[in-house]
Amino acid sequence: MNPQEIRTLKLLEAIEAEYRPSQRDLARQLDVSLGLVNSFIKRLARKGYFKITHIPKHRARYVLTPKGAIEKARLTCEYIAYSVSFYREARQRLQNLFSDMKKGGERSVIFFGVSELTEIAYISMQEFEIQLEAIVDEDPRVHTLLGVPVKTPDHVQWTGRIPVLITELKQSPDTIDRLLSLGVDAGRILQLL
Repeated sequence: MNPQEIRTLKLLEAIEAEYRPSQRDLARQLDVSLGLVNSFIKRLARKGYFKITHIPKHRARYVLTPKGAIEKARLTCEYIAYSVSFYREARQRLQNLFSDMKKGGERSVIFFGVSELTEIAYISMQEFEIQLEAIVDEDPRVHTLLGVPVKTPDHVQWTGRIPVLITELKQSPDTIDRLLSLGVDAGRILQLL
């Protein structure tokens, strides 16, 4: 499923929701510019997925059409299939990684980044005798994940010996540089994506 299809699904879901978001709200939800949301809305309206009616105070109201409801259902099914496929592939890769770590004598790991991948890694790790040393994330607003405290990089003892698995879904090109600056040995940085 490509990013445009995901945006279309999120937009159709938002239009059908009880709370009708403004274009500015949609831009924040989709993490795109207001101009892009505006052109996206016009394109989907031209396709007949919803109608635009104007209400007072320069506000627009979007009403999902039957064609839009069918497209939303199709995209929802596709998204579920994509998610299941992502889960299976990530789970298999993680099982292989943890198996190799165990065979190599590793006893612990640090997860760097909070995402769905972190959750899958945590679940997968339970099958192996590997201990989670810490979940680390740059965002200080994230406090726990699956009952495990999430620490910022400044609150972790970086020894360089413990392997660090990058569990960010949107991995920044600076992530590896950041880990190296914290004292993590390049050979101890693990990536799945």
